[in-house]
Amino acid sequence: MESKVKINVEEKPTCLLDSISSPKDLKSLSLTELKQLAGEIRKLIIETVAKNGGHLAPNLGVVELTLAIHRVFNSPNDKIIWDVGHQSYTHKILTGRRAQFSTLRTFGGLSGFPKRQESPHDIFDTGHSGNSISVGLGITAAKELKRETSKTIAVIGDGSMTAGQAFEGLNQAGHLNKDLIVVLNDNEMSISQNVGALSSFLSKRLTGKGFVQFKREMESFFKSIPGIGENLIQWAKKSEDSFTGFFTPGMLFAALHFDYLGPVRGHRLEELIATFENIRHIQAPVLVHVLTTKGKGYPPAEKNPSYFHGVGPFNSEAEDPTLKKPAEVPTYTEVFGDTLVALAKKDLRVVAISAAMPEGTGLNCFARQYPQRFFDVGIAEQHAVTFAAGLALEGLKPVVAIYSTFIQRAYDQVLQDVCLQNVPVIFALDRAGIVGEDGPTHQGLFDLSFLRPLPNLVIMVPKDERELRDMLYSALAYNRPVAIRYPRGAGIGVSLKGDARETIPLGEWEVLKEGEDLVVLAIGNTVYPAMEAAQRLTFEGKSASVINARFLKPLDEKLLVGIAGKYSQILTVEENMIQGGFGSAVMEKLHQLRCQGVRVRSLGIPDCFVEQGPSEIIRNFYGLDAEGIFKAMMEELHGASKS
Repeated sequence: MESKVKINVEEKPTCLLDSISSPKDLKSLSLTELKQLAGEIRKLIIETVAKNGGHLAPNLGVVELTLAIHRVFNSPNDKIIWDVGHQSYTHKILTGRRAQFSTLRTFGGLSGFPKRQESPHDIFDTGHSGNSISVGLGITAAKELKRETSKTIAVIGDGSMTAGQAFEGLNQAGHLNKDLIVVLNDNEMSISQNVGALSSFLSKRLTGKGFVQFKREMESFFKSIPGIGENLIQWAKKSEDSFTGFFTPGMLFAALHFDYLGPVRGHRLEELIATFENIRHIQAPVLVHVLTTKGKGYPPAEKNPSYFHGVGPFNSEAEDPTLKKPAEVPTYTEVFGDTLVALAKKDLRVVAISAAMPEGTGLNCFARQYPQRFFDVGIAEQHAVTFAAGLALEGLKPVVAIYSTFIQRAYDQVLQDVCLQNVPVIFALDRAGIVGEDGPTHQGLFDLSFLRPLPNLVIMVPKDERELRDMLYSALAYNRPVAIRYPRGAGIGVSLKGDARETIPLGEWEVLKEGEDLVVLAIGNTVYPAMEAAQRLTFEGKSASVINARFLKPLDEKLLVGIAGKYSQILTVEENMIQGGFGSAVMEKLHQLRCQGVRVRSLGIPDCFVEQGPSEIIRNFYGLDAEGIFKAMMEELHGASKS
């Protein structure tokens, strides 16, 4: 008799994510299936960011929140605006971009931020913080004028509530009493001391349909009472606010005329869904306060959310992915931080200011060694600049370290409060030029153009990390407003041994190589590629001079006049917009000096926004690497020989 052996074959679990092509697919899923989907999304995000780099911790913290929003509301009819946008990965995955998610932050691939041209579900191209409430309020007001009834949801958090514009938007939204939902993603628990079942219970009950209807009926009844009706309404309102404010942290938002809900636990799908379902009927400003854990589901990111906020490729299987071999060449950011610490040691007047980016700008070491002289003002660049002006007026030497793309947010303050006052504030503009994978909202390609017109401001751009060190030292000695812009990533690898620093004569350029056929005026990290291109030119039987034009303002007029007298062709190279940048400055100065017979060609970024991708690919695409500069040299020389 043949024995039958039953073999247990373990079924492969169904991948729910493969079945999600739009937010509509979430409507039919059970709570258990939604929780499974959250796990699958987290896995995909970790794998993709480990390969491509990106904003890991913020996105892991909003998986359930995003699922709940898309489960309850109907995007894109209901408009969802993601403040900053670096927490929109789950949103992208759920809105038809699952198959393309592996291309995240790559050249020609998906942006790491919401992008309108990618999807109708992306309502606004975000990348800078604090604007979601203003955008949402504008959309809501427009919908009202068009008599449309869909909802608008602005998701803000991750520090963005420290931006002044957020409160400007809240103030007007409350004043206009518009139908706007603001979701505060509180992942630091900074304003969430009163958390518990009672506050959650109160928020649900006090915004339920029955209670809201009851309030409206009572308000109508009170109004009908002659003489004392309005006083009774005000008394009832104050009593309700006092009662809820005692148990919840919502008094601030109540003062801005928002209905406040929360705190709600941001990783409990059932609570989130119930809360959003509960407020859909409210046609007034509502703020939902959600508590999330940054880096949720990936222990290294939960333990070190600052490191994993924005991270390069890493080994997700490693026990501690933060451990890396020491780099042979320090980054410009590291050189800046180390130099400032050394300068502060010798001069007690040196203070440092950050706008919520101490690690990103290299000021974390300064903050540890000189905590009383370090100020992190939050995401408030305007305040940072004017605060620095006040410090300078009292004889201190403030250094404001901000990414190039973010100093744009404080342009008026740089102009009015620093340059007009002519106070010695030093701006250390990190991530200047081509930044890479973060894309058009973060490329630092405009600072030379918009800072150049400002009177009293010195603008310096180092060719390497040693020159950056010298520029910081020199800036303290100039005793006037100074901006130093430098790129993202590792330096050139020049020696930084010893503590010796040189004062660079104000406005003096540096001749690096002498040549006969043309001259290249290069600035910043285009100098070394220009040198490489000039070396290649010698194999063609030609020679070029290379000038390190380390000062955009003031320009070296004496050297420029000499160049115009010797050469008929000048090639300028910069990692900045061509319009109004370094090349424009050279042409304007030559015109002012009445230097005739000189042809100037400018290499830089044309009139466009630069998309995301590895910096070396972008530089090659725009002809700003050694190959592109050499090609331009040959074109100019061939053009001259034909003429």
